[in-house]
Amino acid sequence: MTAAVTAVAHGAVDRAHIARLYREHLSSGRAVLGSVLGGMLETGSDGAWVFTEDGRRYLDFGGYGVFILGHRHPSVTTAVHHQVDSHPLAGRVFLEPVAARAAQALAARTPAGLDRVHFVNSGAEATEAGLKLARAHGHTALVSTTGGYHGKTLGALTATANPKYQEPFQPLLPDSTAVPYGDTDAMAATLAELGRRACVIVEPVQGEGGVRIPPPGYLAEVGELCRTSGAFLIVDEIQTGLGRLGSWWGMDAEGAEHVAPDVLLVGKGLSGGVVPVAAMVATEAAYRPFSRDPYLHTSTFAASPIACAAAWAAVEALDREDIISRAEVLGDRLLTGVRAACSPYAGGLVHDVRGRGLLIGLELAEERAVGELILELVGRGVLVNHSLNATRVLRLTPPAIVGDEEVRLFLTALAEGLRVVAARVG
Repeated sequence: MTAAVTAVAHGAVDRAHIARLYREHLSSGRAVLGSVLGGMLETGSDGAWVFTEDGRRYLDFGGYGVFILGHRHPSVTTAVHHQVDSHPLAGRVFLEPVAARAAQALAARTPAGLDRVHFVNSGAEATEAGLKLARAHGHTALVSTTGGYHGKTLGALTATANPKYQEPFQPLLPDSTAVPYGDTDAMAATLAELGRRACVIVEPVQGEGGVRIPPPGYLAEVGELCRTSGAFLIVDEIQTGLGRLGSWWGMDAEGAEHVAPDVLLVGKGLSGGVVPVAAMVATEAAYRPFSRDPYLHTSTFAASPIACAAAWAAVEALDREDIISRAEVLGDRLLTGVRAACSPYAGGLVHDVRGRGLLIGLELAEERAVGELILELVGRGVLVNHSLNATRVLRLTPPAIVGDEEVRLFLTALAEGLRVVAARVG
């Protein structure tokens, strides 16, 4: 280890110095945000907890959906350590066994027919791969939904229908349309016009959109509309998949066989909370252009042994430890507790509380209140997230491994934080 790395590993870090490095070499805006949150430096993690350089610990009910298994899950870290010690990155000349086994493990848990796995490094890259695959079949007209979030690379950003993030980078991909989320009549009208040129991308529940849950049957009806019109369907489960909603996949609530997408996007929890990795999973027919020519869409680091070791171990741990059922039970308990804590402020500070599984949103009366509540929770040792496409929604994405003590701590902190913010914001 270099002296600098050793210093960070042993907590010998100076807040002011790190803030200066952020301002000079990373992001001045991020440095300001760090200061607003107290200036703490994140230097360790374990299970449901994040640790700062001064020895304090914070219950992580945020993490943007990544830590369904918590931080540093033993099975995942052991697999990654083994891979680092043996063969972390591949030369890409020979076949590599860890990627093959990780793909088999993931395909064994995806809905029927989604058997072709294309590993990438991030959720946005999974979106890009899905959009390119659709284009390879002639589906060049992109249809997304308002409030949807699919990443910020150029193609993914075209599908992320938020002018705040799109306008600085116009023009984006041509021939794109955003229809209201949950509105099957609008989707039907758009697909009637576009026909088989259309590529539809949709989330089972919009996470960054503010935990927006569509009407029952929405996803299945979108699937049927795509089949009728000949459109290509991408279901983005980067945030909602792998147990986050209390089922393996968000589309399971409507019967995945009724949705029947051409492509499923997977990420976040696939990392096991240890190594970034995501995947585009396709039907055999949809994947044919990429399968036929393995160099048509490639990436140097995609399907690296170290990332695939993490993905393989994470999928097996989700199954072995019955994380899916735990997420469902814990999600019901937390949603009930959050609604109880919010009930004194219903119609005032709190506009709505909604969720499925371990994806819960608190919609407040104004944007300022979300920031105030986040600060109050940080001050009480709890980390949560805001929502990029819904600035009045505070979002909870806790691990499925939290126990009774952590649940009580969170609900107490939430009740206290709401009381202070209600008095301050009015």
